[in-house]
Order: sequence, then C-alpha cells, then structure tokens
Amino acid sequence: MSEGPIPVGPQEGAAHTSWTPSGEVAAKPSESAVIDAIARVYDPEIPVNIYELGLIYAIEIEDDGRVKIEMTLTAPACPSAQELPEQVREVVLAVPGVTGVDVEVVWDPPWDPSRMSDEARLQLNLF
Repeated sequence: MSEGPIPVGPQEGAAHTSWTPSGEVAAKPSESAVIDAIARVYDPEIPVNIYELGLIYAIEIEDDGRVKIEMTLTAPACPSAQELPEQVREVVLAVPGVTGVDVEVVWDPPWDPSRMSDEARLQLNLF
C-alpha cells in the first residue's frame, strides 16, 4: 500500500499565499528569487550571466507582485539590445508571485567592466 510522496514543506521557489479579507493572495516574490531568475540570462557574446556582468541596475518589487527592472547593455549598439530585455521579462514573469514585469533599458550611467562581480571577473580571467 503506497501512499506516494509525503510533502515535507514548501518547495524551493514555490509561491506562498497570505490570507486577506478578499481571500488568499500570492505572497510578494522575494528579491533573491528574482535575482536567481535573472541570473539564468546570458549575454550571447560573453559566457557570464547578465546579473554578474553588472547589467542590472535596479529591481523594485511591489506588494502586488509587479516587478520593475532597470538594466543596461554593454554598449548601445549591442546586437542583443532587443532580445536580452525580453528574456529578462520572461524569466522574471515565471517567478512565483510575480504578476507583471516592466524592463527598462537605461544608458546612464553607462556600463563599464568595473560593474562586474568578482565571479564574472574570474570567469573571464580579468584578474
């Protein structure tokens, strides 16, 4: 007689709910879950994810699950100028609790290699 797997707690990244007078609502997504999602997006010309490259300037998470992201690209003429922001939007929208995503590409301040994390510098042998 097999009863199947027994749940032992919330799954990693699973949406939590809160009760309100109007019913259950998904909890606000965590910043770490949003960052983990963004870290799955890579610049096709550089073998480092865009978060470690320093292309993400700001992440704002509203109580209703809407997320606003300010990001830049390595250069204004970047061939991925249209696809990278869309990839960011798609991966963040898949995070439990996210209800909408607005990705804005900004050019000020301009990106430069000093914005890369130490991990990115190691991957690119820039030490």
